[in-house]
Amino acid sequence: MLNWITKFYQMKLYSVDDVKEFVKSGDITEADYKTITGQDFS
Repeated sequence: MLNWITKFYQMKLYSVDDVKEFVKSGDITEADYKTITGQDFS
């Protein structure tokens, strides 16, 4: 799942807020969030 979330984020199909929702739902970790967006999860 991480791979396609990363790809969609890079293609601008997902925003930072969309990626945060994946963390909240437990699909990815906070570390994955930082890897994808380059930002700390807060």
